[in-house]
Amino acid sequence: MDTPPPGNPPRRPLPLLTRAGARPVNQPLPSGAGHAPGGADLAELMQQVARGDKQSFSALYDALAPLVHGIVVRVVRDRAQSEEVAQEVMIDLWRQAARYRPDTGSVTTWAATIAHRRAVDRVRSAQAAADREHTQAAREHQTAFDEVAEQVETRLESEQVRRCLRGLTELQRQAVDLAYYRGLTYREVAEALRTPLPTIKTRMRDGLIRLRDCMGVTT
Repeated sequence: MDTPPPGNPPRRPLPLLTRAGARPVNQPLPSGAGHAPGGADLAELMQQVARGDKQSFSALYDALAPLVHGIVVRVVRDRAQSEEVAQEVMIDLWRQAARYRPDTGSVTTWAATIAHRRAVDRVRSAQAAADREHTQAAREHQTAFDEVAEQVETRLESEQVRRCLRGLTELQRQAVDLAYYRGLTYREVAEALRTPLPTIKTRMRDGLIRLRDCMGVTT
């Protein structure tokens, strides 16, 4: 069973990628990229890295980091996140060096595959987090609607609703109108009113409580 090299890889900050003389990260590796600086073969370096040779990993890092970062940034787009993912890929290369098999492809191909997979995983994770936030906002919106707005619509006359709405602050009234009469989510209300989301949630909660009390709605 393959075992990762002992210890941690030498830390190589990614600003190294843009130092003077470095190849721009959005360009492909030049011909002869299968060799590291000094003429060492990348496959040989990988074997040394698999044995825990940190000096060989430093040479491997210098050879592959621009390629890795270029792939990641094209997928992730965000440069700060791209640097994080690229560092994770280089750590993967250190830890998984013993798994590399020359007969399955070049070191650069192997590194590129890991980089692309990591980048796609980061994008999917970010999208999943955004979807969860949207779902939670919709759930909160629906809960508040069920507790107050639905009872208002079924039990009270429109004139009383208008009178109670006039008792709200301008921001509360606008937020309630956008959420319950136009169907916007909390986040969409915040964007429409150019107001921070936490402020919108607080104002709407307070506004709904005032409406409930004004109209004598019990929950």
